[in-house]
Amino acid sequence: MAKTRAFITLARPHQYIKNGFIFLPIFFAHRLFDYHYFTQTCWVFVVFCLGASSTYAFNDIFDIEADRHHPTKKHRPLAAGILEKREAFLFAGLLLSASVVITFFKLGPLLLICLGAYIFLTYLYTTLLKNYAIIDITAIAIGFIIRVFSGGLASDVWPSHWLIIMTYLLSLFLALAKRRDDLILVARGHKVRYNINNYNLEFVSSSMLIMAAVIIVCYILYTVSPEVVSLHNTNNLYLTTFWVILGLLRYMQITFVYHKSGSPTDIVLKDRFINFVIILWFLTILAMLYYPKQ
Repeated sequence: MAKTRAFITLARPHQYIKNGFIFLPIFFAHRLFDYHYFTQTCWVFVVFCLGASSTYAFNDIFDIEADRHHPTKKHRPLAAGILEKREAFLFAGLLLSASVVITFFKLGPLLLICLGAYIFLTYLYTTLLKNYAIIDITAIAIGFIIRVFSGGLASDVWPSHWLIIMTYLLSLFLALAKRRDDLILVARGHKVRYNINNYNLEFVSSSMLIMAAVIIVCYILYTVSPEVVSLHNTNNLYLTTFWVILGLLRYMQITFVYHKSGSPTDIVLKDRFINFVIILWFLTILAMLYYPKQ
């Protein structure tokens, strides 16, 4: 039973929330309730979750020594000695094989290329890119963009430039917040990633403020752009900016005041304020997109 729990922990199912970006194209294309496209998008979500878990296992194998010196990562199954490297390699291989086979038979070659690109980028990040400042957070952002394009292929929708830009900016913002948490750990005497010396609090904090400002401006421009108003048959999307600003302010409070931005996934899953804002944003925009006033 302990081994089973260890394998589940190694797979990090709580991180699957990141693959929610796969559903953005179908949502904004007014196809969320189309059975065929929704089913295809769900399959993409499944294979990306399997693929992501394989990369998490590989990452833990590669970072096992560094994780043993980290205040929280030292409890991971490999770093804690609960699982052996051989077991983790086998587990990662099985997950990767499952994701590739399902994609090939259920989704086709284009999505297999997207999945392959995502997995390759993630492995490259683990072994090389995370050691280079700025390049590391850019790689993370590109990973989210690949998710969006994959969701677009599943729902037969080409993601708009607005969706790509917003995904890129938000991903950079979250990655910078995570780096800031790393810097706080270093200040407390903990050893973290190798490239952290090429960041400092002033640079990361300033970059986060810039990203937050650009996200807000970009989102407002999106909501009032003529093509978006025409596409969604509503000129009230700007009202959802209220939730976006609240969410960003809360995230910056968690980052700058509480110094707890090390895990964006945990924040999204556990912070009630963020939960409240996301739910209200979703319900508000759902009502406007799918039940517009005629």
